Amino acid sequence: MSTIHGSYIFLDRTGQLENNPLKYVRAPRVPHQLIRVLTTQESAQLIQAAYELYDGYCFDWALLIQMALCTGMRRGELLNLTWQDIDFNGKTVNVSPKKDTEHVWQWHIKDSQRRKLPLTDDLVKKLQAHRLKQPAVLPYVFIPLDRYQFIQQRRLHHTWTIQDGANPMNNFYRQMRRIVQQAGIGEVVFHDLRRTCLTNWLQHGLGEFEASFMAGHSSFETTRRFYLAVGLDTITKARQASTKVAEAIFGAKMVQTDTPTSGVNNSTFVSAYKKAT
Repeated sequence: MSTIHGSYIFLDRTGQLENNPLKYVRAPRVPHQLIRVLTTQESAQLIQAAYELYDGYCFDWALLIQMALCTGMRRGELLNLTWQDIDFNGKTVNVSPKKDTEHVWQWHIKDSQRRKLPLTDDLVKKLQAHRLKQPAVLPYVFIPLDRYQFIQQRRLHHTWTIQDGANPMNNFYRQMRRIVQQAGIGEVVFHDLRRTCLTNWLQHGLGEFEASFMAGHSSFETTRRFYLAVGLDTITKARQASTKVAEAIFGAKMVQTDTPTSGVNNSTFVSAYKKAT
């Protein structure tokens, strides 16, 4: 709606439009959605469920989930991650587009989404162990060999598209739902892992624009509106502040004298108020 409205404004200002039909049209207000952020316990349960269901499976779900929780990478960014994108010595991962080559399919991202993200020591160790189990011919971190060979065949027959590369794994959502159900943590989608990571970054000292940059957003407004949730510590701080205010207000009770008809004892009231504050 905003894009269409902006186009009409441009045409009107440049004299290419006699009358702007959207001049007095205002976009409807969209209520802010509740953002699902996993607790530390829920995150641990989710990873444990992935181990229980897919331990030894060709697709390492547990590692993928941990990567999403620690780097905030999108599903497409993780599934299109190659071993060349990982700097084990520098403990970083590069999020960058891919050109169409013999071994790698084309994958596009916006310029603002290009970024370098840190890897924890634990992730580096697990990625190194994961690489040792992978065939040397496999350039992708998370794409299993059989799936990679199937995609390569489709590329040879020119039936693989750029759109297919956005989600190169089949049955992704079905397997994710199964893991969530096994974890018993309520309704969770894969993108909630990214929201959890971004929220945790802010709660542990990362600045607002730093978090926005690391998320690959062109503006902080996107980060704030769609990704950042109010954490339990923030709610606790707000509750403590409200409690102090309430004590100051309601602690200043009107204390009556022994004579009901005498009304309020002002000196007692002031004393009680000062004591409460």
